Amino acid sequence: MQEFKSVYELIGGERIESLIAAFYRRVQDDPLLRPLYPDADMEGAERRLRLFVVQYFGGPSTYVEERGHPRLRMRHAPFAISKAERDAWMAAMLASMAEVGIPEPAYSVMREYFENAASFMINQPFGIQGQG
Repeated sequence: MQEFKSVYELIGGERIESLIAAFYRRVQDDPLLRPLYPDADMEGAERRLRLFVVQYFGGPSTYVEERGHPRLRMRHAPFAISKAERDAWMAAMLASMAEVGIPEPAYSVMREYFENAASFMINQPFGIQGQG
């Protein structure tokens, strides 16, 4: 198997852009995720995630140039995130990855990062339904 320098190099910016667009289409219809994304900032949230994912996986550093260090937990602290929201976020992201056809080995690298990052964002013991 040929080595690659980064996920970004392997799949490109256009595929990441398609991934994030597919994810936000799913957010619009998800009863757990939708309340976490204010209408007034939906476009901004999509842009920030796109820039973050591009940078994290080896693309241009526009995110850090515009926003500084990601400080993911701090930036997500205002939102109640339990295992239920984490699982909904992961389901939407995995479905989006499948939709845009993220190939291996990028798929496994991205999935592992998203699973770890999503779990790290949990800041509530229970979801809206009172279940963890």
